[in-house]
Amino acid sequence: MLPPLQGHNSLIRSVAFSPDGSKIVSGSRDKTIRVWGASTGVEMLPPLQGHNGWIYSVAFSPDGSKIVSGSDDETIRVWDASTGVTMLPPLQGHNGLIYSVAFSPDGSKIVSGSDDETI
Repeated sequence: MLPPLQGHNSLIRSVAFSPDGSKIVSGSRDKTIRVWGASTGVEMLPPLQGHNGWIYSVAFSPDGSKIVSGSDDETIRVWDASTGVTMLPPLQGHNGLIYSVAFSPDGSKIVSGSDDETI
């Protein structure tokens, strides 16, 4: 068992394991996403920054190469899981905070749920 992973400056809203179990991603009210080594607890990348609001949901793609995040800034962002670089401009389409994000099983699509009562 690892000791508590510390790095965020506010409450953590979402966590997920990579498909191979080697990484953990966390999203926080501090507007950052962090990637941790699951066996070491060490941060693998600098904090991923770009959202202008709290991070409500994070998920890895099925192959573990991407991270998707949803925020109360009403955007979805896609990140390269090995470099932390954003892969696309922010995705917009909701008129409310994004509570949940997920990749399709083949990794080609992203689904999101929002408090605007849409998917």
